[in-house]
Amino acid sequence: MKERILLMLFSVLLLFSCEDVIDVELPEDENRLVVDGLLRVDKSQEFVDVRITLRETSNFFDENQPTQAESALIYYGVLTEDNLFENLAFSYLVEEEPGSGVYVPNPDFTTDQRIRTASAEPGVTFILEITHKGKRYFAQTMYAPAVPIDDLEQGDGTLFEDDETEIIVTFTDNPDLDNFYVFDFGYGEFQTVEDQFFQGQQFQFSYFYDDSLTAGQDISVSILGATQDFYNYMDLVIEQTTDTGGVFQTPVATVRGNIFDITGLDNIDISDNVGRPNEYALGYFAVVQEYSQTLTIE
Repeated sequence: MKERILLMLFSVLLLFSCEDVIDVELPEDENRLVVDGLLRVDKSQEFVDVRITLRETSNFFDENQPTQAESALIYYGVLTEDNLFENLAFSYLVEEEPGSGVYVPNPDFTTDQRIRTASAEPGVTFILEITHKGKRYFAQTMYAPAVPIDDLEQGDGTLFEDDETEIIVTFTDNPDLDNFYVFDFGYGEFQTVEDQFFQGQQFQFSYFYDDSLTAGQDISVSILGATQDFYNYMDLVIEQTTDTGGVFQTPVATVRGNIFDITGLDNIDISDNVGRPNEYALGYFAVVQEYSQTLTIE
């Protein structure tokens, strides 16, 4: 009996002594610039809230860290058929706080560098240029108008779970344009909508919050105008971030925005990285109108 117990103990010790430490080699990639350049235009305000956040990708398990640019500039105006600007205006940006990576109009410049909301109109093109670690980046977008939210109310429906909260949004589409919209429901939750099947009509849809909201809690819902490119970008981002495969699942596509590396290029017509598919920054630059409403959960 004693010999049997000793044999069992020996087997257990042998089992633990055979465990090996496995080092997982994670893929290494060149750090990339990440630009959060979504500028929301509230026409009830005199100036656009310009805040461009710059970060840099880091190791697999680490968060992206703030980074600094050698220069950052927004210029804007109406482009002619010859691809030249009429009444070109500039906004020179500086880091708001040292080390923050947040860039705002330079308050110490000789002239006011803030962008007036009156300058943001359909047909106006905005361009962002950044120099970061010796590389030049370029992004171009057109101002995208939105329409107000007609009504925002709480529903009592559910989609999958009983603890979901239904929000019903109603708005009226602009009949004169083919419109694209991005809805911001807070908490990092977005929804894209296009007017293909309700152009010029009032449209209503439901959105369900997965987590239970408490009575008396205020939520803010915003409708953002969008160009078709920005709509497509956000649609892909939403698709990938709502995937349940987990952080180790290979993404179905690389979500690239409209920020291109133009280092060494002297022809703006080829700034879309044709021939240089691996030279790009992550993120997006967009200038969009925003309408918001607040709802108190019952």
